[in-house]
Amino acid sequence: MTTMTTSVNIGKKPAPVTLSDVAITKVAELLAQEEGESLALRVAVKPGGCSGYSYEMFFDSEVMADDVVREFGTVRVVVDSASAELLVGSTLDYSDGLQGAGFHIVNPNATRTCGCGSSFS
Repeated sequence: MTTMTTSVNIGKKPAPVTLSDVAITKVAELLAQEEGESLALRVAVKPGGCSGYSYEMFFDSEVMADDVVREFGTVRVVVDSASAELLVGSTLDYSDGLQGAGFHIVNPNATRTCGCGSSFS
C-alpha cells in the first residue's frame, strides 16, 4: 500500500487520517460522478457496531469550525474533532479484488475489530 504523505494542512491539528494513492484516485472518481464542486469526503467515528465504534464515510458540503480539513491532491477530507482523536494515525485504503471492492481503514488505535471490519474498540 502506497500512502500519499503530502497533504495541505488547513488548520493546526495533525491529519487524523491519510489516504493511500489508490483511495485518492477512487474518491476523486466518485466525487466527479457527484458533480459537486464543494463536496468533501467526511470520515467519522460513531458509537455503535458490534465492537463499540463504527466508521462512517460520506460526501458532505458542510465544514464546521472545529473540523479537521486536509487535502490529498484534489480530494478534500473532513473529520470532526471527536472522531479525529480516535482516527489519528489511520490510513484509508481502497481495494478491488476477488473478495470484493471497498474502502477500509487501518487504525492503529483500534484494540480490537469485529468480523465485518467496520467496527472497532
